[in-house]
Amino acid sequence: MKMNNLKKSVAFIALSALLLASCSSDDGGTDPVVANCSDGIMNQDETGVDCGGSSCNACIVAEVTDLEGALTKDRTLLATETYALKGTFSVPSDITLTIPAGTTIIADVETGEETSTYIVVQKGGKIDIQGTASAPVIMTSANKTPGDWGGLVIAGDATTTEGVDAVAEVGQIIYGGTNDTDNSGSISYLVIKYAGAQINADSQYNGLTLYAVGSGTTIGYVAIIDGQDDGVEFFGGTVSASNLYIENNEDDAVDWTEGWNGTLTNTYITHTKAGFSTALEADGSNGNPTLTNFTAVSNQGGTALQFKKTSGATFINISVTGYTTNVDMKDAGPVANVIVDANPLATTTDDVFSATPLDISTWTWFN
Repeated sequence: MKMNNLKKSVAFIALSALLLASCSSDDGGTDPVVANCSDGIMNQDETGVDCGGSSCNACIVAEVTDLEGALTKDRTLLATETYALKGTFSVPSDITLTIPAGTTIIADVETGEETSTYIVVQKGGKIDIQGTASAPVIMTSANKTPGDWGGLVIAGDATTTEGVDAVAEVGQIIYGGTNDTDNSGSISYLVIKYAGAQINADSQYNGLTLYAVGSGTTIGYVAIIDGQDDGVEFFGGTVSASNLYIENNEDDAVDWTEGWNGTLTNTYITHTKAGFSTALEADGSNGNPTLTNFTAVSNQGGTALQFKKTSGATFINISVTGYTTNVDMKDAGPVANVIVDANPLATTTDDVFSATPLDISTWTWFN
């Protein structure tokens, strides 16, 4: 009797392994795996019901929580899981990655792999981050050290001074086109920590990197904290963003180049650690973006606003306090390209940066 039971157990284990193998994902480990199912792949929202196969009833989904490789179909993560980012996780053209409120993604990075560990939405792909004030989406790192990983990178089809199908300084990512209303998805209530991996002195990742992202993309309530390079950087494009909190990023809090001409509304920057570059750096030709309710606070001195080449911007209600230098025209560009409350600057020492600071006392979501 005992020997018969043993044979039955061995047969059951072998059959289970065979069924599991027949139902595994073909997507590089980035899609759910179906167990106890003789054929087909079951969608994540079909747990416990027929999933399309002749004997595919009450299938069980084992969620794959290691994120790496390229998706081959739309995917929705699960807020009940904690995901480990193991390398480059790519969302190709015509694919959408959805991240629900409360989801946590942790970059689990081996030494030397920092610059190959990031999330990228390729040109034509979409991301839908559905965080809320009470349950933001968190992207952080296991080591909790600035520069641990490459952050979130989005490539779009909007215009840039680099032209159509430009090649990014990171990851050889293709970006740029002629569709200024291009839509790369939506981001709401997202916290990014410890990003900004360094490739070399000239090329770095940021917390949030936006390559030629179009105005059809929605970005709001984003916190970028303790990065080794910039908080957010715009490479051309027309995308706008609102309600940004940017704390102690080691290079620039906000950076743009390649003629970005979107808007920022409600931006709060704080520097409590020495060694940063600027609160804002603008470079290249002047796309004249508009920044409304912009507050930058430092207890370390430093430079607040730096404009390179012929860049400029229009500010409405700007408060800058605690910096040694408020405005630096790095390449002696036209100071009049910097417009504050409808008035072009006459000199870099104009005392026009004393609007009422943005009140973020209700912004508890990024903690």
